Amino acid sequence: MTRTSRAPLGAPAAPAPTALRAIVTGASSGIGAATVRALRRDGWDVVAAARRMDRLRALAEETGATPIAVDVTDQASVDAFTSEVTTGGPVHALVNNAGGAFGTERVADARTADWTWMYDVNVLGSLRVTRALLPALRDGGQGSVVFLTSTAALAAYEGGAGYCGVKAAQESMARSLRLEEAEHNVRVIEVSPGMVHTEEFSLNRLGGDQGAADEVYAGVPYPLTAEDVAAAVAFTLNAPHHLNVDHLVLRPLAQAANHKVLRA
Repeated sequence: MTRTSRAPLGAPAAPAPTALRAIVTGASSGIGAATVRALRRDGWDVVAAARRMDRLRALAEETGATPIAVDVTDQASVDAFTSEVTTGGPVHALVNNAGGAFGTERVADARTADWTWMYDVNVLGSLRVTRALLPALRDGGQGSVVFLTSTAALAAYEGGAGYCGVKAAQESMARSLRLEEAEHNVRVIEVSPGMVHTEEFSLNRLGGDQGAADEVYAGVPYPLTAEDVAAAVAFTLNAPHHLNVDHLVLRPLAQAANHKVLRA
């Protein structure tokens, strides 16, 4: 994969790298795995990162990605991961996809443990990995950081205060980072999907209740798929480097807003 670009303002023109390398967290399933597949099809060298090495190995056999284990909630794990990936070559893109939601309780019944887990994975997890890899992204000459947030960051809804809050915090991180890293020629991109039907998101959020998870998507014509979101991520990263897609919002047509979903 090569990419046409322009030099940063005030800097001499430099040739684009001949091999672009991306790191995708949360790559063991759903949007993360689909993003690995999409970027590999586009010719990227991809590191697939997650905790579940059995799934990563299977994805690597399928796609040719490099599987490396990391737990984004553990600083020691992130440090070891960073050491391994940065010795393997330059880093041109980081896709902060690791995350998730627990619970749909209203604030009056909220479980502190659920909120703590969501903040640690979505917000602090993105912080740990981004902070660790920023030097490599700067050194690569054409760095990009993608945050997978959610339309939950854009509007609150009943039972969503915890998840809406962590995604809004992640969005604020992306906006601040964009201002801070422009001088280093690092793009910061936010992709915010609405209703995406994946095998694990709603199942995990609803405590493993498959029936309740199925109800989330019941009667909704064509909810987004992991592949839809992955294609959007690939689009932002494949664009010429002088073009920054600040914020891309994706919804299925049937989801006019977080609170308005058309069902058959």
